[in-house]
Amino acid sequence: MSTLPLFRRQKTTAAAKPLASADTNYSSQWRLMYLRFKKHKLARISLIILGLLYAVALFAQFIAPYDLQSYDSKYVNAPPMALRFVDADGKFHIKPFVYELKSTRDPETMRKMFVANKEKRYSLQMFVKGERYKFLGLIPTSTHMFGVEQPGRLFLLGTDGMGRDLFSRIVLGSQISLSIPLVGVGISFVIGLIIGGISGYFGGWIDSLIQRIIEIIRSFPTLPLWMALSAAIPPRIPVVTMYLYIVIIFSLIGWTDLARVVRGKFISLKNEDYVVAAKIAGVGNTKIIVKHLVPGFLSYLVVATTLAIPGMILGETAMSFLGLGIRSPATSWGVLLQEAQMIENVALYPWKLFPLGIVILTVLTYNFLGDGLRDAADPYKK
Repeated sequence: MSTLPLFRRQKTTAAAKPLASADTNYSSQWRLMYLRFKKHKLARISLIILGLLYAVALFAQFIAPYDLQSYDSKYVNAPPMALRFVDADGKFHIKPFVYELKSTRDPETMRKMFVANKEKRYSLQMFVKGERYKFLGLIPTSTHMFGVEQPGRLFLLGTDGMGRDLFSRIVLGSQISLSIPLVGVGISFVIGLIIGGISGYFGGWIDSLIQRIIEIIRSFPTLPLWMALSAAIPPRIPVVTMYLYIVIIFSLIGWTDLARVVRGKFISLKNEDYVVAAKIAGVGNTKIIVKHLVPGFLSYLVVATTLAIPGMILGETAMSFLGLGIRSPATSWGVLLQEAQMIENVALYPWKLFPLGIVILTVLTYNFLGDGLRDAADPYKK
């Protein structure tokens, strides 16, 4: 009597395994990539963090308590203000609050310092009125996500040398620092795919000419090339025009790596049986490239593009840090790091390195995401 249920359980288990494997065997390439990517926890966490960063960039003017031109000379180089729930008397408050910052002088160095004035408390409020802006660039409004009671001031990450809120400038700077790499990589992707495809598919003197051009571009040192291209940008041009010029600079430099990868893939795939059969059937070169060759390594292109974005983020940061990229009144994370060039600024006001932390976080998350996509796209990875 006891063997029959055992036999049935074994039969059910044995029958279930082929179903699971059959479901995997008949899955599409993108479905298999998705299943492998789900197993990479660090990549999934990185994807969530990047989603939050880009959401902040999209709604930056709503999230930032102050705009780029807002400053207060009374709070120059003010330290970060802590949100508190318990006051000096030990009383708990449901709404978080901040104490007023009071300036004083160090009796020994006579350096200006800030201390919390525990007699004045300002509660945190949501959806407060502030400077006017256009929500998503379309809807005029003056509502910001959070702030404190008037006449209080809120500096979550401190202020810079002009009394401007560093948190607001980091949030607003993310619009440029996160969008330039995406647009630049997108343009480089198209250029690299077209030129690399032509080089690998047709070969001959076309391939030789393109490869020599790529070698010439890659032979230039990166920093002098940035300096030469940025020197060609006219001074005092509008911010939008400067943005476009920076994107073009990165696109003209960043396409060579992808073009060589695409060339190698085309060379290895153009003699496959299905490509030869398409040629014999009279299919045009453009259709063969678009319909047969590119889909064969599209997953690899996605991974290569993802891994190229951190390099462009660091490039934009370096250019702006050296004064070759985005300039005031616009801002980016590289512009914010310019004040950290002087050692005394870093030693006395370490909160000015917060933009560096954001850059490191963004680059790491993109690298982890690229690693996860690379593992997911590997056909030999189980």
